[in-house]
Amino acid sequence: MATSLIWLGAVLAATAAIGVVYNLVAATLVRRFLSRRPILSASPEAISLLKPLHGAEAGLYENLESFCDQDYPAPVQIICGVQDPNDPAIKVVERLKANRPDIDLTLVVDTRAHGTNRKISNLINMAPAARNPLIVISDSDIRVGPGYLSQLAGQLEREDVGIVTCLYAGQGAVGLWSELSGMAISYHFLPNVVFATSLGFANPCFGSTTALRARELEAIGGFETFADLLADDFELGKAVRNLGHKLVMPPMVVRHLCQEHDWPELWSHEMRWTRTIRLIDAAGHAGSVLTHPLPISLLAVAALAFVSPGALTAGLMLVAAALAARVLLKLTVDQYEGYSAGPLWLLPLRDLLSFAVFLGSLFGTSVSWRGKRMRVTADGALSQV
Repeated sequence: MATSLIWLGAVLAATAAIGVVYNLVAATLVRRFLSRRPILSASPEAISLLKPLHGAEAGLYENLESFCDQDYPAPVQIICGVQDPNDPAIKVVERLKANRPDIDLTLVVDTRAHGTNRKISNLINMAPAARNPLIVISDSDIRVGPGYLSQLAGQLEREDVGIVTCLYAGQGAVGLWSELSGMAISYHFLPNVVFATSLGFANPCFGSTTALRARELEAIGGFETFADLLADDFELGKAVRNLGHKLVMPPMVVRHLCQEHDWPELWSHEMRWTRTIRLIDAAGHAGSVLTHPLPISLLAVAALAFVSPGALTAGLMLVAAALAARVLLKLTVDQYEGYSAGPLWLLPLRDLLSFAVFLGSLFGTSVSWRGKRMRVTADGALSQV
């Protein structure tokens, strides 16, 4: 028994120690990435901005308005789309149209379904209204700064670039549980993405922003290609890369307004995200165990406590190092974002929750999406349970 605990404690301690180093490296890479000089558009082209909507979540008006306030000299057409004539988002869009008559804003209400992915169905219905050479797709819960479109267009002016996506940080919109959700995005997801992309381990595309030329969208078969896929944003980026183009991320971070009201909603959303990652990048998902040094170091202490006082002391020092590394990473993200997704005292709880989500994501192939239980196959296809 003692020998087993020694080995278990040693393995856990080594994993946590590597996790500490990972967090320190991630903090450095985040600082380096967000310190890069942005590339702004030199020859702005007209943009059609597609905003698929579903419900009137907290902050929707302000989210949409942030896309109206862009420092971009070329024409911008904003297309909002819903699939339910009674969707409360319609009133939000109508209020924005009334308050901002200077904006080219179109609302598409179309009930047609084209597959199991309802967001893609919405985009298929919206697509005929787009009339400009550059297409930008962004989820409804995203809020951006005034230089957003100029940076996207600047990247698309590079001959080798075919698609642009954006990092996003989290911000709670409706209380504690949404704040915890925002912390997971800012202090786990964001640094993980910067680490993986900086070292060439991943090439993701996110629903926060997908920008491409209309001709590239047509070349990959339009939105219809992704009508039955869960990770539609990732698959869209992959399809454009398969044409021989690069996918890039500019050095800016948009803001994701989190909407979780309670623990079951938080668990459901994070399980969907994490299981999706597992299904599209199994190796990367497995390796992400190293991003959880605090809970793993606590498990190491639990094992080493039965070995010797010296081993326990070493374990507690490892816990302190893990906590310090996590705090440093949080403060680095906050510094370059200009705001905090949550207070320091919540960080240990957030880390324990993230580790629980990681463990839970190792099992099962179903997810909950917009009130429906969906089964996800290994190729990312969706079917209703």
